[in-house]
Amino acid sequence: MSDPDIVVLRQTIHGSGGAELAAAIRERLSDRSVALARTPAEERELLETARIAVGLDIDEGQLAAAENLELFACVFAGTGHLPRDALADHGVALTNASGVHGPNIAEHVLGSMITHARQWARAHRQQERREWRSYETTEMYGSTVAVVGLGAIGSAIVDRLEPFDVDTVGVRYSPEKGGPTDEVYGFDAFHDAIADAEYVVLACPLTETTRGLVDAEALRTMRADAILINIARGPIVDTDALVSELRNNRIRGAALDVTDPEPLPEDHPLWGLGNVTITPHNAGHTPHYYERVADILAENVGRLDDGDDLKNRVL
Repeated sequence: MSDPDIVVLRQTIHGSGGAELAAAIRERLSDRSVALARTPAEERELLETARIAVGLDIDEGQLAAAENLELFACVFAGTGHLPRDALADHGVALTNASGVHGPNIAEHVLGSMITHARQWARAHRQQERREWRSYETTEMYGSTVAVVGLGAIGSAIVDRLEPFDVDTVGVRYSPEKGGPTDEVYGFDAFHDAIADAEYVVLACPLTETTRGLVDAEALRTMRADAILINIARGPIVDTDALVSELRNNRIRGAALDVTDPEPLPEDHPLWGLGNVTITPHNAGHTPHYYERVADILAENVGRLDDGDDLKNRVL
């Protein structure tokens, strides 16, 4: 087996395997040798000489044998599962796939907002019953949208909200940096940020600060006509408190792509609430995932060669 410049490790994301990622990388870096590892033995052998590895995970044993490795390009945005200390000890740079989910998750969020504003779920139920009966709807136009988390996904959501002529409020850890929203608050002013919003969108990572952020108190702060949209992580929301508020019509509804617990049990009360739309952690699905990962990698290969700062560098 020849010595590759880049080794693609075993992985499957959204139903696509490593072969598709390898093909996308070869298309962008035709002058580089790209190898696909199909077995654990092939991974070990290829990592011994490769300069760059691309994958979901790499362990300390693999790192110890990867003498030429300069970059591990993680195909996830999150890298908390990786052996960061070992990567640092071996002098291996770490990048993530931040940004690959921007377009698809932003579209999911806007679709959720329109679904609730125009009551598509109710329309679907009436269609199943062949029931021709008018009902009230609302508009996104002129509303206020609070986006909690202004990273790549949150920023993509704000960008796509512009044609709807809404007011936007952002929440981030460092509000002094500003952001793409009309106003920016810190997490210490979370209640102020969501108090006037018809839509509260959670696009933040799960941390000690955000765990349980949307609790009973936060739900009481929200407007009675507000929609909560969670494409972040389930534990950011207190599920019991949310069920209680929804059952009592204290907020208008929720669109949940993530839940706590997850998967949501068949007998969970959220399933039976007519003002809730639920998707099975599906907002991130896109047929373009590996193409976007390959775009980031291709740019970073050039930067690595030139000694420049790497895009999405974590370590």
